[in-house]
Amino acid sequence: MKKTRLLVLFDTDGEPPASQDYKKQIESTDEAEFDIARALIAQGHQVRMFGFRDNLDQLVAGLRAEPADVIFNLAERFRSQSALDYTVTAVLDMLGLPYTGASSEGLMLARDKALTKKVFAYQGIRIPHFMVCHRGDSVQRPSDLRFPLIVKPLDEDASVGIAQASVVRDDDALKERVSFIHERIKTDAIVEEFIAGRELYIGVMGNDPPVALPPIEMVFGNDSSVESRIATFKAKWSVRYREGRGIQNMIAENLSDEVRQRLAEVALRAYEAAGLRDYGRIDVRLAHDDAIYVVEANPNPYLAEGEDLAWAAEEGGHLYPDFIEQIAEMAIKRGAPRG
Repeated sequence: MKKTRLLVLFDTDGEPPASQDYKKQIESTDEAEFDIARALIAQGHQVRMFGFRDNLDQLVAGLRAEPADVIFNLAERFRSQSALDYTVTAVLDMLGLPYTGASSEGLMLARDKALTKKVFAYQGIRIPHFMVCHRGDSVQRPSDLRFPLIVKPLDEDASVGIAQASVVRDDDALKERVSFIHERIKTDAIVEEFIAGRELYIGVMGNDPPVALPPIEMVFGNDSSVESRIATFKAKWSVRYREGRGIQNMIAENLSDEVRQRLAEVALRAYEAAGLRDYGRIDVRLAHDDAIYVVEANPNPYLAEGEDLAWAAEEGGHLYPDFIEQIAEMAIKRGAPRG
């Protein structure tokens, strides 16, 4: 890849510095945006970083301040709302700027878990049976949706709103957990058949054609029950919780060649059906009979060095700086959005 001018775009919790000077963080901070900047600089590229929060004028001005060949888009929120992540890419589209990762359409589709599941079902991809419980409506469970069930926010990611209490075994518990999602998370709820089995994450990179990476597995301690082996918010993000319960992510082992092949095929079909591009992650449950259920499609998953996707890429033969550079190159080849 020839030497390129790249803008690393990311959202911030607080007001970004007026100078947009992140030199110290690039040198010392272990966050995805700074890992990516370091990787691209190490590859010889010219990198500028731009953080934003909730000011649209500031965002547009920053994007126009200096020319860039491509935007490395790490925006996950706008105005502190993850449901507005697609609006950032919509601005990039309107400005005619090429960017990495999913398009606005792909982000909107993946955000609505029910709609994504309907697309998967149409494509013949196996999914858990489910229903949606809208805010303000009573919970009416169809007779063919059988316990145990798992209750999640319809349009959140990163396991927000998912805890051990999310797995319910009767109608009273179901109504209680749906109310929790409605009132505390303030979103609709999706209720799915609980699939007992292994929790696997298959990274995918590329576009024409995409390639499935080696699967990562969330492995739970031996003392946990089948129904407690779920990727809760704490199981994903709390080091103390993970250590206390023997939870760790690792390259999946003890999978036959046939199952690995099917996992890759299902992940690639789901990746394309969900409209993902450049890189993504497909979350699946592998049941005890080796049936594969696609649970979720994740556009623009976390790209920090050493985390799951980067680890899987390295296992697949792509060292971190090369992996990051390849993602940027895909966006450059695609070029600016068509207007």
